[in-house]
Amino acid sequence: MFAPVQDHPLFDEVQRRMGRVPNMTRVMANSSAVLEGYLGLMGALKKASLPGPTSERIALTVGASNDCGYCVAAHTFAGKRVARLSDSEVEAAKEGTSADPKEAAAVAFARELTESRGKADPAAVLAAGWSEEQVLEIVALVALQTLTNYVNKVAQTENDWPAA
Repeated sequence: MFAPVQDHPLFDEVQRRMGRVPNMTRVMANSSAVLEGYLGLMGALKKASLPGPTSERIALTVGASNDCGYCVAAHTFAGKRVARLSDSEVEAAKEGTSADPKEAAAVAFARELTESRGKADPAAVLAAGWSEEQVLEIVALVALQTLTNYVNKVAQTENDWPAA
C-alpha cells in the first residue's frame, strides 16, 4: 500500500473541485506530475459536451470492468448524489448498459474500449446520436478512469467512500 501524502500544494485545488481531498488524490500526490495530470484532464473533461450523468455512467462502467472497488464506490456515490442516477441505473452502468438506448450505446462503447484496450468500433455509439466530439470525450473519460483504476489497484488505496 502506498502512503497517502498529507499535504501538497495542489490539495487546495482538489478541495475546491471535489469538496474534500479523497485518499486517491493523496496517493497520487506521491508524484506531483501524476496528480497534476489527473487534475488537468479531469478539469478539461468537466468542460466537455457529455452530460454529467453520462460521465458518471462511464466511470462506473470502466471501474467495474477494471474491478476497481475504490472507483466503483466513489462513482456510485457521485452517480447517486451528484448525477442523480437511480439505483437501477447505477447497477446497469456497472454492467455496461442503461435503460436509455442512447446512454446504453455510450457505456457499451466505453466498456468495449476498456476490455479491448482501445479496439472499439464507434459505429453504434455514433448511430445512437452521439457526435464525433462526444465519442472522443468518451475515449478520454475511459483513459482518465483507467488511470484512476490502475493507480488505486497498484497503490491499494484505502477506500474512503461509502461502500458501493
